[in-house]
Amino acid sequence: MYLTPDEEKLMNGERGSTYQKAIEILVALGDIYGADRLIPIKSAQIAGVSYKTIGDAGLEWISDLKGKVVVPSILNPAGMDLECWRDMKISEEFANKQQEIIRAYEALGVKTECSCTPYTIYDDLVGFGDHIAWSESSAISYANSVIGARTNREGGPSALSAALIGKTPNFGFHLDENRVPVVTIIVEPKLHDSDYGALGYIVGAMIGDKIPIFKIHSHPSKDELKSLGAAMAASGAVALYHVLGITPEFDKFEIPSEKITIERRQIQEVYKSPYNDISLEPDLIAFGCPHSSVPELENLACLLEGKKVKKETWICTSRAIKNRNLALIKRIEKSGAKVFCDTCMVVSPASEKFKLMMVNSGKAHKYAPNLCGVKSVLASTKRCVEMAVSG
Repeated sequence: MYLTPDEEKLMNGERGSTYQKAIEILVALGDIYGADRLIPIKSAQIAGVSYKTIGDAGLEWISDLKGKVVVPSILNPAGMDLECWRDMKISEEFANKQQEIIRAYEALGVKTECSCTPYTIYDDLVGFGDHIAWSESSAISYANSVIGARTNREGGPSALSAALIGKTPNFGFHLDENRVPVVTIIVEPKLHDSDYGALGYIVGAMIGDKIPIFKIHSHPSKDELKSLGAAMAASGAVALYHVLGITPEFDKFEIPSEKITIERRQIQEVYKSPYNDISLEPDLIAFGCPHSSVPELENLACLLEGKKVKKETWICTSRAIKNRNLALIKRIEKSGAKVFCDTCMVVSPASEKFKLMMVNSGKAHKYAPNLCGVKSVLASTKRCVEMAVSG
C-alpha cells in the first residue's frame, strides 16, 4: 500500500507511539483488504464506549493513548445516562469506570455526545459522497444507505485510529464497485412503523452481509429507513442497502436477478411472542434503539398524552436532542416514562434486571436476549405504549 512521506514518518514513530499505533492499525487493515492508499475522511464515529462491553482492558488501552483527533469525532452510546445514572440504578463502581472512559476519549479531543445517531446532532459530520470512518452498525447503515456517504464497518480501534490520522484505507464501501446490490428484495405488504424493523430482522438473517435493493410499495420515512437498516445490521451484517425510488444511489445499478419475496405472514411471524403460553408480561417497555429522533419523540408524546405509565418505560435519545427539545421531553416525562440520554437498553447493564422487554425496534429485539440476557418481544410503537399504560 502506497504511503505518503508524512504517513511514512508516522509509521516510523516521528510523532510518537500513539500516532504510530494508529497508522499501523490502518495500514494492517489496508494490507489485508488490498487497499491502494489511505484516503482523507470527513468524520469518525467511535464505538467501544460502554464499560459493559470494553471493561478494564479497553479503558486501559484508551487511557494510554496520547494525541488529538484531527477530524470531527463523536462517541457511541455509553453504558449509562452520564447525568442520571442513579435513576437507572447503576452502581457507583460502574459509573466511576464509565466516567473514566469518557474522560479518556475527551482528552483525545473526541466529542463526548454519546449517540448511535450522530447525523441528528451535527449537520456537518457527513454528506452525500463523503468518506467517513464510523463504527456503530446502525449508523454505518444509515450513512451508507440513506445519506449516501461511504464507510466500512469499522471497529472501535480502527475508527479511533482513523480519527487520529484523519484517513482510512481505500477499500470496501469506499469504492464504487463494492456498492452494487446483489439481491432484490420484493416486499409484498405495505409497511408502517415497526414493520420496517421486522423486515430488517428477517432480511438480515437471510442475506448476511450482502447488499440488497428493496422494492417496497410503501414510502418509508427516514426513521423507518433507520429502523430497517439497524435491524439488518443486527440480525445479519448488512452495512449498505438501496431502496428503489428512495435512497440516493438506487438508480445507479441494474436490478439483480436474484430475488427474494417477503410476504405479510413473515412480517407477522416476527411479532408473535413465544411467551404467551407462560403468561409472562413485559416488565420493561423500551424505545430508542437507535436513539429516538424528534419526530419519534413527538409521536411518543402524543401517544402518552393524558396517560400514566404503569410499567417501567424508557425512551433513549441523545443529550443534544433532549436539550434542544425540553418542552417535548417534559410532555413525555409527565406520563412517568423516563427519558435517558447517552445510552440505550442494549449497551447498559441496567436492563439486565428485567425479565421481558417489549420494544418497537428490530435491532433491540435481536440484541436484548444475546447482549442483556433479557427475553424480548417486538410490537408497534402504539402497542408498546398501550402495554406501558395498562394495569
